[in-house]
Amino acid sequence: MRALVRTAAAAVTALALLLTGCSGAGGGTDNSGKIKLRFQSLAWQKESVDANKQLVEEWNRAHPDVQVEYVQGSWDSVHDQLLTSFEGDEAPDVIHDASDDLADFAYGGYLADLRTLLPRRLAADIPQQSWQTATFGDGVYGVPFLQEPRVLIANTKILKASGVRIPSPEKPWSWDEFRQVAKELTGKGEGKAAYGVAWPLREPVSVTLNLGVSSGGRLFHRGADGKVTIRLDEGDEIMPGTIRDQVNTDHSAARTTLGMGGSDTLPGLFGGRYAMVPLGFSYRQQVVEQAPKGFEWTVLPAPAGSDGLAQGVSPQTLSVAEASPHKKAAVEFIDFLLRPENMVRLAQGDWMLPTGTAALADPALHTTENGWATGAALAKGLCPAPAQSVRGYPEWKDKVATPALQEYYSGAIGRDELRKRLVDDGNRVLARYQR
Repeated sequence: MRALVRTAAAAVTALALLLTGCSGAGGGTDNSGKIKLRFQSLAWQKESVDANKQLVEEWNRAHPDVQVEYVQGSWDSVHDQLLTSFEGDEAPDVIHDASDDLADFAYGGYLADLRTLLPRRLAADIPQQSWQTATFGDGVYGVPFLQEPRVLIANTKILKASGVRIPSPEKPWSWDEFRQVAKELTGKGEGKAAYGVAWPLREPVSVTLNLGVSSGGRLFHRGADGKVTIRLDEGDEIMPGTIRDQVNTDHSAARTTLGMGGSDTLPGLFGGRYAMVPLGFSYRQQVVEQAPKGFEWTVLPAPAGSDGLAQGVSPQTLSVAEASPHKKAAVEFIDFLLRPENMVRLAQGDWMLPTGTAALADPALHTTENGWATGAALAKGLCPAPAQSVRGYPEWKDKVATPALQEYYSGAIGRDELRKRLVDDGNRVLARYQR
């Protein structure tokens, strides 16, 4: 994982080799002489929707000959909706999605390769490890712009009363120490909660893969022939093994939350039932809006393994449809959206971190209020999610990995059966996509 976290200088050099200029196809006009672009956004929180719409309005005022229509999409249905729109030749020009949803669209020829379209400023500002999340084969099919580490949101009063060591990005808990702390926080009385931790694992695959990166977990391995196979190594087992032990051996993690989404655990956190909940960084907004008056909370880094605080992420991306007749104008609009000051606005609206180095350096994202500084400190360890470019991953996730991990975490199956399902059954799924 450390090899993926490169310096900004290396990022500029590596991507510059791919970029041959800033021009590209597109730029057609309608009967009125204006270019009209459709921008499908998946923003859903009010602050984020407002920020996106405001930026569209600002662009339209400054560019009367290139007008952008804001189209509201939904994370819940975006993959199927985009597939239908691509096949019906009705795709929006500018597409908001997540990098782990792009592989099939990129390989299927639905998205434009941006290498000859990206302005050098934008290419240089985003680190290479982020560009890798949108690179499929030899092409770059999206601009990664927002990313979300997983953190521990914790009840400050319980932590302080317990006397446990409080971790920081400089001195995080190891997975072993995290397991021990969860046990110490479980019980009755001051400094205790009914459960030291609550794992919301209704969708267990991404959290398992991405947090497993800290211990060297990869699971997916690409051979010299370019084909991907699944292998469960020692590093892959540390994070899921910790959760299973917390639930079934230590009883320091609540079994009932295994089928919950992140938001479902917040009432228990507010009420002192859970001392800590591992959640995405953006959940801080819900804590601010929903926590009862007087609730004290803090943001802690996720546990670290042999690779430190490395985490896999699948950033939000902006892509251009291959069928768009206005690719050059679409990329110019993306470049406007992702100017450093605008990227900060989008990050604050979504309570996430920007990928751009200039935006990430903004003082507003380094304040201790609401845990911004902790998140910013984790940014250097973020790298592509293990399944980022794996064809067939959605089917493996839904049909194989999700039920297998759910049963493993609950104690219904053991490590050998988990390995059989993830590896043996999983490789049969991937093989169909790699013939």
